[in-house]
Amino acid sequence: MAILATVFGMLGRFAGRVLTTTLGWAGTLLFGRVRKDHQVILAAVTFGSVVWAALLVGVIVPDVGTFLLAFVPVPDFIDPLWVRVGMVVAAAVLPLVVGGAILLLLDSADRPKGRDAVALVLRGYLVTAALALTLVFLAVVGTVRKARVLAKRWSDAHIPAVVRPGGYERVVRDLEQALDDADLDVAPCNAPKVLAVPGRLLASVAGRYFSSLVPDRLQQLTGPGIEVLIHQSDIAISGGKSEVARARAAIASRLTSSAAYRTTSAEAQTIEERLERLAHDPTHAMAELRWIDDELATIELDADEWEVLYRIRLQVERDLLSGRPVGTAPGPAGDSGPQRVPEAQPVLVPGPSLGIAATIGALLLLDIVVTIRERISGRT
Repeated sequence: MAILATVFGMLGRFAGRVLTTTLGWAGTLLFGRVRKDHQVILAAVTFGSVVWAALLVGVIVPDVGTFLLAFVPVPDFIDPLWVRVGMVVAAAVLPLVVGGAILLLLDSADRPKGRDAVALVLRGYLVTAALALTLVFLAVVGTVRKARVLAKRWSDAHIPAVVRPGGYERVVRDLEQALDDADLDVAPCNAPKVLAVPGRLLASVAGRYFSSLVPDRLQQLTGPGIEVLIHQSDIAISGGKSEVARARAAIASRLTSSAAYRTTSAEAQTIEERLERLAHDPTHAMAELRWIDDELATIELDADEWEVLYRIRLQVERDLLSGRPVGTAPGPAGDSGPQRVPEAQPVLVPGPSLGIAATIGALLLLDIVVTIRERISGRT
């Protein structure tokens, strides 16, 4: 049991990373931009889909259900048959709870009434199934990709970033330019078609967000010793250690001025958009930075999102003050890095050491003169 607990703990941490990565993308795809005070509801919708998937598998495959029940303490007076009935009822009702949560995600002014509200709640079945399949698919793909990286003895890194509506091609171009500037010669190519399945699945449920949020094909950038796969919600980097380090720095810097969000709440994304516009149009930069500073001083955000915004704000100001394009990663390539200041040549200035040397030289000269004079006197 201790080994199983360790395994499930590792799987739980991995599932948590998958949930965090997918949350912003799935939320934008299915529900549009979600305010901070609704992020908890969005997380409940995503987590509810995982629970529903586990319940469904437990109902369909009794052996799996028995295995799952072994981790849940059940009182002795409860018949196992009733536990299974409870699992069936929960699997049937949970999508309705998810549908009700989706209804709460909408602003009160936009919230449907009557039959439209019922239809939206029933839509929870589609959303729950789509999210569950998406998360399971991403977990499998992530595991396969990790095994491939280990087999090649490569390193890997992930940069969470939610591509904005209609901005996928621009992000691909920006990242290709960033990697080229970092002396990583990469070229774009189509990623395997199977990787586009999650986007297509969620887009079929999202309907009106299909054309703007889901690209026809996912792209990856490949070069000697480096591969960069650009998902809608994540940028996966694989390669040698030095290549991954350089690529991560270049990509993280360039995302500041590209069509991608580094945060998930609507309030934080509004500030990101202002910073991105400032990166391309520095007109009235000081006034814009003052407005952003005022917002950061009063806005209510999670600590992680606030720190992301603050780092982006500092990078924009740094690049504007240095006169280089915003989003350029400091490095050895081109003129993007800091210029080397020539070292000053040492200048000899008379000081105590020079005086001591002169004194010693004078004493030696005097000793030589005295010695010569004594010898002359001795001869006479």
